[in-house]
Amino acid sequence: MPDSVKTLLKMSRTGFEMFNEIQKKLVAALRTNNLIREAGATVDDHTGVGELTALTWVLEIGEVSRFSSSRDAISYCGLCSGQHESAGKEQRGPISKKRNKHLQTKLIEAAKLAPHWSEQLGCFMRKELARGNRNRATLVVARKLVEFMLAS
Repeated sequence: MPDSVKTLLKMSRTGFEMFNEIQKKLVAALRTNNLIREAGATVDDHTGVGELTALTWVLEIGEVSRFSSSRDAISYCGLCSGQHESAGKEQRGPISKKRNKHLQTKLIEAAKLAPHWSEQLGCFMRKELARGNRNRATLVVARKLVEFMLAS
């Protein structure tokens, strides 16, 4: 193996290790912040909601009382589609582009893993998968995660 490749691999490994250390320090600092810890304590109790998802929720949402309903929070997270209605006909479009992009990504990724850890979310996933669309099933679970976190 050429020396240049070895040097590049060492640099890449060093960058990776540095990133991991910074991430661990950041999460540790967020855990010790009193305001974040109090807000995240009840969110983290739900099965299927991990520590990083709970931290992301607390940091991105802030005060949950600003949402009058779960539908408002789901819309804010970008987990619903646009609805067009004309002459009594309803048409649904793709999921909203007006959203908190970071929170939407985090919730969708969490929704893919949550059914493995929570029987209740697994039931929602299986029920929707029986109807045939895997992406729709993931969105159903993500919406349930939002409802769980709002309820806490």
